[in-house]
Amino acid sequence: MSEVASVPVETQLEAYRPELTGYCYRMLGSAFEAEDAVQDTFVRAWRNFDRFEGRSALRTWLYRIATNVCLNMTASAQRRVRPMDLGPAGSGTATHPGEPRPEQIWLGPVPDDRVLPTAGDPAEVVAGRESVRLAFVAALQHLPPKQRAVLILREVLAWSAQEVADLLDTSVASVNSALQRARATIAAADTGAEVRRPLDEEQQALLARYVRAFEAYDLTALTALLHEDATLSMPPMPLWLRGPDHIADWMTGTGNGCRGSRLVPVAANGMPAFGQYRRDPDSGHVPWSLIVVGLSGGRITSLNHFLDTERLFPLFGLPDRLEEGAGQPEQAGQVA
Repeated sequence: MSEVASVPVETQLEAYRPELTGYCYRMLGSAFEAEDAVQDTFVRAWRNFDRFEGRSALRTWLYRIATNVCLNMTASAQRRVRPMDLGPAGSGTATHPGEPRPEQIWLGPVPDDRVLPTAGDPAEVVAGRESVRLAFVAALQHLPPKQRAVLILREVLAWSAQEVADLLDTSVASVNSALQRARATIAAADTGAEVRRPLDEEQQALLARYVRAFEAYDLTALTALLHEDATLSMPPMPLWLRGPDHIADWMTGTGNGCRGSRLVPVAANGMPAFGQYRRDPDSGHVPWSLIVVGLSGGRITSLNHFLDTERLFPLFGLPDRLEEGAGQPEQAGQVA
């Protein structure tokens, strides 16, 4: 019996969970749907493992199953979007962010540790982070599902055209044609933002200044950190804002309840992120949003506030409240 054959099936499958979750997340735009898809993939693989018999590499076989699962899931699903996909920017003086839209329409964040390797070649680590940025995954959702799969397999995972053709049961010419069309769509989308790089002192200093300004609710200091076209969004609310003035107006007016918040650093979509806790009138602080921060050129380009804390905070391992005077799990300037 070979060494591989002696390893339990479950152990063999689990070794591929992070990269398969990353693949399914790019396909589906939801961390929760991605985990469901990977679990379905593993169930199908486990049930049919005795018929696999090593006819192809286990990794290739799992990607074939995962691709079919994702294509089935996207067949009847609405593509996931961000608030800026639904209409023009609103006013910072708006008195209401609009009625919340259903969860299943929104592009959601994903923890880095669920979809990215924790070690490896630095260039590959950065490339992996770039491929799960919110803007890039949002652009992927504009592609038909098979084009989406082709682009991810060819451009992100570096599969050959022949390998992709074999996986999708199609021709190399068809794969190349789909890739060309997908590239044109992605090129037309604005996916620019810097990913989180280890030991980037400039980014760390910018984030530390952002946290100090936000927690002190010093809007003059905070807006000074924003790019002139910076955006703020709050899914599942449809309202989104563009520009420091509108963002400051919102935070001064309708969004003033964020005064006194505390931030706990995490990592999402290859970008810095924070769990935001608003002050509890009784004591301590309670979850309010998961903020994914876009950076570029030494400025903050986007503040993406995801308000589904009931599901997102457990996913990111964030506590369900911060007690008064208990301190932070980490200092914000120490985001890895």
